[in-house]
This record gives sequence, C-alpha cells and structure tokens, in this order.
Amino acid sequence: MKFVDLNNSNRTGSSYKKVIKKIVDDGVCPFCPDQLANYHKNPILEENDYWIATENMYPYEGAKHHIIFISKKHLTEISELDPSAWQNLQEIVNSISKRLKIKGGTLFMRFGDTKFTGASVNHLHAHLISPHQKNQTPIMARVG
Repeated sequence: MKFVDLNNSNRTGSSYKKVIKKIVDDGVCPFCPDQLANYHKNPILEENDYWIATENMYPYEGAKHHIIFISKKHLTEISELDPSAWQNLQEIVNSISKRLKIKGGTLFMRFGDTKFTGASVNHLHAHLISPHQKNQTPIMARVG
C-alpha cells in the first residue's frame, strides 16, 4: 500500500519533502497511532474514540491555527466512517474550536486517491484552519 505521495510534498519546502521521503523509505503510515510520534513531533491536543487532534507540523502560510484530526483507524475512504465517527469528529472539532477560541475558519477532509486530494498522507484526516485576524492574504490549500 502507498501510504504517502511524494509528488504532493513540494508545497512546504525541502524539510517537509525529506520527511515524506523517509516515510516512503520506511514503508509505514505516519498517521497510524503506532507511528505518529515517530514522524509528528507536536503534542496531541485531544483525542476520543475515533480521532486524534494535533497542530499540523507544517501549517499553511497565514494560518493562526492549523489543526489536523487524524482517524485512529487506518481508513482512506470517507465511506468507511461510521455514524459514531462522524459524531466524534463533530465533538472534537467543537471542543478544540472552543478551547482555542476560534472565531471562524475552514474545515475540510482529505480522503481517497491523493491525486485528487492534494494530500501527501493517504490516511483519512481533516483540517481545521483559521487565519490570523488581520490576515488579508488568502490561505491556499492544494486540492488535486
């Protein structure tokens, strides 16, 4: 199984691409709970039965907050989520938003073929992104 897409790692500079290359060489999924600490050095902010919430190691330019919510199960398709997982996602997003006092932002999920998602990691995850209040420059996220 292809766990990461090296082609989608150019967006944040050479240090990110080096990490993704190491993951390719290691042949593991960096978002699976047993591997996460090996590749992701930011602390876990919160977790529940289905999700782990942490600050993105490589936040998008202009983001005040860039939180990723990683499925605890190795899933790749949105259709694999059961109703309890959806409910748990809503709960953890609400909790993090309240704790960080996020006044507004964008929530999106990456699933499926990385050629379409722009993701570098092929493991179902969601992003919560909120800009700096005075930021006038749009935050750009790759899709496809």
